[in-house]
Amino acid sequence: MDQAGGIGAATSTAIELNLRVFTYRELAEATEDFTEELGRGAFGIVYKGFLKVGGDSEVVVAVKKLDRLAQENEKEFKNEVKVIGQIHHKNLVRLNWFCNEGQSRMIVYEFLPNGTLADYLSRRPRPSWEDRRRIAVGIARGILYLHEECIEKIIHCDIKPQNILLDEYYSPRIADFGLAKLLMMNQTHTLTNIRGTKGYLATEWFRNSPITSNQK
Repeated sequence: MDQAGGIGAATSTAIELNLRVFTYRELAEATEDFTEELGRGAFGIVYKGFLKVGGDSEVVVAVKKLDRLAQENEKEFKNEVKVIGQIHHKNLVRLNWFCNEGQSRMIVYEFLPNGTLADYLSRRPRPSWEDRRRIAVGIARGILYLHEECIEKIIHCDIKPQNILLDEYYSPRIADFGLAKLLMMNQTHTLTNIRGTKGYLATEWFRNSPITSNQK
């Protein structure tokens, strides 16, 4: 994709989803040239940043930077912007802005200060059973919203502790929608290639069964 095409697509997506588009330079400055790493996955690295919005006010953000513009990364970027840009729920991470300039693809999320559920479960002392129950209920509510309350049903396809972020109150937010699959309201199932993380895959994948909203 050439730079003009990328900017045109970004403008169209931004208008459709009412999102602001940032330039590569703006996000490089916000992250001090991508210095503080928060985490990494198969498609890229997440950095902490500080963005000025609305005059002199500054907000802390998490910037997901795709490490290379391969075909699967481009597909993940478009999918994640489309999916998260149209959903709003207290147990889902919120997409604020993005960058789609030349060869650069970045997604800007709200910053959640308490890391991932995977990190939280490994800390000492261990979380209480009440805290674990409360987090599990929050995750279930987020999944219910995706499966039953969206105009297009959304199957995340990669629910795991590393993709659950915790806010300042240790409330869970489901993140990383790059592998998500969309279903129309009148659609009950669909066929797709296996996607997700080993150890967390639904058993239906191994039976070559269609995925449904009963899956994660």
